[in-house]
Amino acid sequence: MRTWVNVARYHLVRPALYLGMPWAIMAFSFAVNLAIFRLFPGQSGVPAGNNAYHATGAVSVIYIFFFIMGITSAAQSLPFGLALGVSRRSYYTGTALLAVTLAAADGLLLTVLQAIERATGGWGEAMHYFRVPYILIGPWYLTWLTSFVGLALLFIYGMWFSIVYRRWRLFGTVTFVAAQVAVITLLLIGAHYYWWGVSHYLSALSAAGLTSLLAALAALLFAGGYATIRRVTV
Repeated sequence: MRTWVNVARYHLVRPALYLGMPWAIMAFSFAVNLAIFRLFPGQSGVPAGNNAYHATGAVSVIYIFFFIMGITSAAQSLPFGLALGVSRRSYYTGTALLAVTLAAADGLLLTVLQAIERATGGWGEAMHYFRVPYILIGPWYLTWLTSFVGLALLFIYGMWFSIVYRRWRLFGTVTFVAAQVAVITLLLIGAHYYWWGVSHYLSALSAAGLTSLLAALAALLFAGGYATIRRVTV
């Protein structure tokens, strides 16, 4: 456990990447969206009861950046970590510990910002920046849990991508992507043939249920990366 914590701390020798950059990008994206809504107040909103709101979806930038951080954590830092005598699996688990810690903290901050957004009527412009229909619109604890799971999932997914490249280079990465595309295609074909059952299941799936599925997927991705890193060369 101590080794895992040391690996997580080792990554934080570059605090700008893990602590500053995500929120700098988020702040810029937020400022741009708010400026647009104030310059063009007459744009159409989405009905919400007797009111209308403007859903931006721009909060996704922090999720995308977590995926990039996952890629960077293995692509750039793994060789030096191994040179310090850390085993591959300890490095991987310690980096995943960093992912979980950052996701928990940043998910909490997203939850606080969403609460402020609600209290100010969408920043005075009925703007839903930190609220996303269906998935990030519920009570605070569900918002935190969903944000936490989503951020951790994308970080770990990025780690696996980078590890696959480290182990099998370009050919392995292309094969990895192709295999995922094939799986998604098969799932879509299956959903087409069993559409009634699938649509019934999806219509009954709550945000909490979706979060549970994402958590299971995150665990699967973690296991995949853990198995892949065993023979990685640097």
